[in-house]
Amino acid sequence: MKIIAIISFLILTSGYAAFSQEKQNSDTKERNMAVAEKGLIKVTVMYPYAEGKKFDIGYYETKHMPMVAGFLGSNLVKYTIEKGLANGMPNQPLPFAAIGTFYIRNLKDYQSAVGPHRDAIRADFANYTDIVPTILVSEVVR
Repeated sequence: MKIIAIISFLILTSGYAAFSQEKQNSDTKERNMAVAEKGLIKVTVMYPYAEGKKFDIGYYETKHMPMVAGFLGSNLVKYTIEKGLANGMPNQPLPFAAIGTFYIRNLKDYQSAVGPHRDAIRADFANYTDIVPTILVSEVVR
């Protein structure tokens, strides 16, 4: 009986230690990611939701965002694409159909890279949306 109790104890504590280490690794990754992004410039392109408006997330993901990312070169750290699902408050309308975000190192380099391609970028809007986006340029603080 004592042997079974000891084995059970060893199994439980080793499982807890593995879980604890996994949690610690996850926390460390999150802290490292926050530190790595701090100071970056974030260009957020938000597409407000409106009934009857179109947004082709597939095209946006496979064609438009990669096209713009290609213009940014080594200034681009990463980009993300979000598809709106719901408002944070129950029974409220969806605020955004989609949001695209570019994390870049330098704003002037970003502006220099997209400036010559502005017309091509805007012309491509018709391929995936009829929504006029709102753009926010910000600095990652944390």
